[in-house]
Amino acid sequence: MPCERKPMRYGHSEGHTEVCFDDSGRFLVTCGNDGDVRIWEGLDDDDPKFITVGEKAYSLALKNGKLVTASSNNTVQIHTFPDGDPDGILTRFTTNATHVAFNSSGSRVAAGSSDFMVKVVEVSDSSQQKTLRGHEAPVLSVTLDPKDDFLASASCDGSVAVWNIEEQSQLIRWPLLQKTNDVSNAKSLCRLAWQPAGAKALAVPVETKVHLYARGSWDLASTLSDDLQTQLINVVAWSPCGRFLAAGGVGGSLTVWDVTSELCVERQKHEKGFTVCGLAWSPSGSQLAYTDTEGCLGLLDGLGSTSSTSSSSSSTKPARKAAEDYDDLFDDDDDGRVMDEGLSDGNNSPVKKPGDDEDDDDCLMPATGRPRNRGAVLDDELSLDAGSLKFGRDKFGDDDDGSSAVTPAAPPPGPLRPVYEGPLPTPPQKAFQPGSTPAHLTHRFMMWNSVGIVRGYNDDQDNAVDVEFHDTAVHHAMHLTNSLGHTMADLSQEAVLLACPGTEELASKLQCLHFSSWDTNKDWMVDLPAGEEARALCLGGGWAAVATSALMLRLFSVGGVQRDVFSLQGNVVCMAGHGEQLLIVYHRAPGFDGDQALGVQLLRLGPRKRQLIRGEALPLSHRSHLTWLGFTAEGTPCYADSEGAVRMLNRSLGNTWTPVCNTGETCKSRSDHYWVVGVHENPQQLRCIPCKGSRYPPTLPRPAVAILPFKLPMCQTSTEKGLMEEQFLRSVLFENHFGFLSASGYEVDEEAQTRSQKEQQELLMKMFALSCKLEREFRCVELAELMTHNAVTLAIRYASRSRRMGLAQRLSEVALEKANRLQQQEEEEEESEEEPEHPAAARRPSGYQVTGGRRSNRPEQVEQVPEPEEEEEVEQMEQDEEPETRKRVNPFAKEAASPAVSPSLTPIGKAGRANPFKVSSSASFSPSAAAAAPRGTNILDNMASGRKASPLAGSAGKANKGPVLKPLPPRPRSKTQPTLLQMTSSKKKTQGITQKQPEAPPPTPPPAPPADSGENERPKTGFQLWLEENRKSISADHPELEETEVIKEAMGRFRTLSAEERLSWTERAKSQTGEAADLKKRKRGGGGGGGGDDERGAVEADENGAKKKRSLDPSAKLSAFAFNKN
Repeated sequence: MPCERKPMRYGHSEGHTEVCFDDSGRFLVTCGNDGDVRIWEGLDDDDPKFITVGEKAYSLALKNGKLVTASSNNTVQIHTFPDGDPDGILTRFTTNATHVAFNSSGSRVAAGSSDFMVKVVEVSDSSQQKTLRGHEAPVLSVTLDPKDDFLASASCDGSVAVWNIEEQSQLIRWPLLQKTNDVSNAKSLCRLAWQPAGAKALAVPVETKVHLYARGSWDLASTLSDDLQTQLINVVAWSPCGRFLAAGGVGGSLTVWDVTSELCVERQKHEKGFTVCGLAWSPSGSQLAYTDTEGCLGLLDGLGSTSSTSSSSSSTKPARKAAEDYDDLFDDDDDGRVMDEGLSDGNNSPVKKPGDDEDDDDCLMPATGRPRNRGAVLDDELSLDAGSLKFGRDKFGDDDDGSSAVTPAAPPPGPLRPVYEGPLPTPPQKAFQPGSTPAHLTHRFMMWNSVGIVRGYNDDQDNAVDVEFHDTAVHHAMHLTNSLGHTMADLSQEAVLLACPGTEELASKLQCLHFSSWDTNKDWMVDLPAGEEARALCLGGGWAAVATSALMLRLFSVGGVQRDVFSLQGNVVCMAGHGEQLLIVYHRAPGFDGDQALGVQLLRLGPRKRQLIRGEALPLSHRSHLTWLGFTAEGTPCYADSEGAVRMLNRSLGNTWTPVCNTGETCKSRSDHYWVVGVHENPQQLRCIPCKGSRYPPTLPRPAVAILPFKLPMCQTSTEKGLMEEQFLRSVLFENHFGFLSASGYEVDEEAQTRSQKEQQELLMKMFALSCKLEREFRCVELAELMTHNAVTLAIRYASRSRRMGLAQRLSEVALEKANRLQQQEEEEEESEEEPEHPAAARRPSGYQVTGGRRSNRPEQVEQVPEPEEEEEVEQMEQDEEPETRKRVNPFAKEAASPAVSPSLTPIGKAGRANPFKVSSSASFSPSAAAAAPRGTNILDNMASGRKASPLAGSAGKANKGPVLKPLPPRPRSKTQPTLLQMTSSKKKTQGITQKQPEAPPPTPPPAPPADSGENERPKTGFQLWLEENRKSISADHPELEETEVIKEAMGRFRTLSAEERLSWTERAKSQTGEAADLKKRKRGGGGGGGGDDERGAVEADENGAKKKRSLDPSAKLSAFAFNKN
């Protein structure tokens, strides 16, 4: 196809330039970087008319006398043609539009923008707009389907997408391009083009080739290439007939293919080798205009006449044969219509021979004597048969009107494949590092977390990594050369972890700079096995982890020791570490309909390794993907998705995920986003960076961190009730970390925990008062169930003063139930802690043990080793009780003879307990069990010594308890109300407990024990010994205090002592107890064996004395209220 290349004309200043023809082919219209649109009457026009549309003009389109331009003022404007009068603004974007295009009729305009959006606007009514969202980077090009059903777009995110315009949905997405952050940095403009005749193919420039995708099935139907085309193709354009496709390349190459034969029919070169950035065919198809990045305009002339001559000179059969080959390539229908309708060729007929359609096998020979090459294209590129292509085309309504009427019916080529009409699979999300920006950027954040910032630079001047710490006390800033090309990083208080991808010669490497090490060699490096690439990495407390492409997770110590390796359940998406916790998110299955199917694992890597979350599904918003994963500063896992939803792990609700914030609600524009960098629970803060028109921030200027509040998605938060409910639930959720930290052995901010609990009770009381005003008494009782015992007391008082006697009565029942529950919890704690004191009894196979002269049907219980202070108290108690144990040879004989046994020894109604009032006999226990049983001690002493802390010590104390194993199943708990005897029993037990453990203050502290106690006085604790010596100084400082208040003040002072000082006081008390025990032994040795009864009497007297000293229990407190039932 010989053609004439005209000399180029200067048109605009240096920069991107575009060109198009008018409908008649008389005018050439160009726009450029100078903001002008020039109208040329042919290439030889020395004085073209110009229209100024803005500072810069990025794109233009011309149809039906309407000239549409995309300018630098973020608008798409309309001008009349050829007059150039302004005709209004078609649409606006938040940033500049990058490309505009008309549809075939000129009724619609498609425009793509740098704010990631594509709009389709009606020219006659600009208010009729459809917006297509889904790209994650600026849009490179747009093109409308000639049938107005679909739109294709290319983006800097590396994808080419096809959209259904009416449904505003994305049909398919191909990751074909190289990613970049802006149109100016894109290596190819990737200007797409639909085939004008029949709209059966979409041309996509991919590197040095052009891919042709079949409309409807969206399969890759053909690839056009040229051996001499060595540089990227920038722009493509179809001839008006749809037979030829022209392409302009980066190096100035101009190539024209005949798509029917897939052969290159014309090659031209830019006279100066500049990049071709604009192409346009004349309406006659005889001329091809092109522009370059220097603002010049060129023309190829004589294309259409050459093609017409060559077509007419060829025989009829080969011409029709080539057309039919191309027709079969895309939809294999039976109409035989030739695609190059626009050619002035009289040889093409709409009717073809009946025998031609039977050539379905590659081995058959057509009339030309040349084998058909259709099979090579379909089998190699698509692995599909022609029937499936046709069936997919029919689904999208691609049939040509009227052609089947003149085409004889032909037998089907084979069984038709059914078309799947369900949701399509979602492309899986690629692995990423939380807190990092995309790797294709030259200047990027490799990591931004609560410790510091890691920046990566990869440009012509430097390839380096900068590490900056928020707190310079951790370490000074570092500048590291990036000779290995690291693309991933993580930062902790101990080390910097880097990883680079592998090459053909070098393996993927993991490098760690352990800057907190006391050693002089602070860095180490590990090569991953061949064929294994690092996909994600993270750092924790003393460990480093890397997930690889081989579905493996490798654990290292921070010093470089390989600690563990295990397989992942799917391709990793990202990881995060905090202390001993490792959080992994991976693909558990293919996602559908735009959703990602992700799984999550939470591992604990401490001394006792275990899996906390076992590969459960990670909930995401609809059609979103994961954008950030991490831990709060307090150690609670949380994550954010692309819709702006931030979710946090709710440990108190079975490790479920609760949404705590939606950043999308605070964005001013759809194209604005928040980039999360950290989460804090105390105070409640979400730290993130606002990004205008982007999903991630630039490195320069340094972005400012914004703080967003948390808000749970509760109903009716605009009302007072809904607002308080949201505040209460959020306070409970954010208090969970206190229990987790104390269970993990960390110190807990007791003031913050107390403040949180106080806030919750205040909110409950406000909701209670609001419900009372609304006369919702049932709701009041529900709220009272959530209150503490003291708060229920206030609620009863409020209900009494509001003259709601029925409500007050029900609240008193709730208070009594809470008091009983509190006592049961105390008893359960005592039982779980008193068992290890008698190892012989704990090892009994029957599960029974004899304690304090009474047999109890108590299951065996195993508990962790007590804390050091608890051990001392246990030893002190055992030393004190050894003589008594020796004295009581047969406690059952006395018990059988005397019915006046104290009922307080064993509480009634407990699961797995025997009747404490039943007289022991041979029917209730076997002599062998009695003989094998050890000599018991007083059960009150056991409970007092085994007591750890008061329930009011908070969740911090309870969370340290280990698991309790109960081999024997307990009997079901009795549902009867507690009797007076049980309440008396509880009083006695609680009195012993409070005297034994004064370090944890009870609700009402008892008065100090008298200094001159008798021989049966309980062993003194370290606090009591400290109080005796410091009582005078406390009384001198506060002479107005009563005895109870003096003890409260003493408890507060004793807590402020260091652990070593408290331990020393406990040792002194222990030594005094040992001397007292020796004295008892000497006295008992001289008194003989007949003092058993007297000793029991002394014990009972001591218990009666303790009962008198016991303050009011919770049930007794209720009698002090203003309300009286009678």
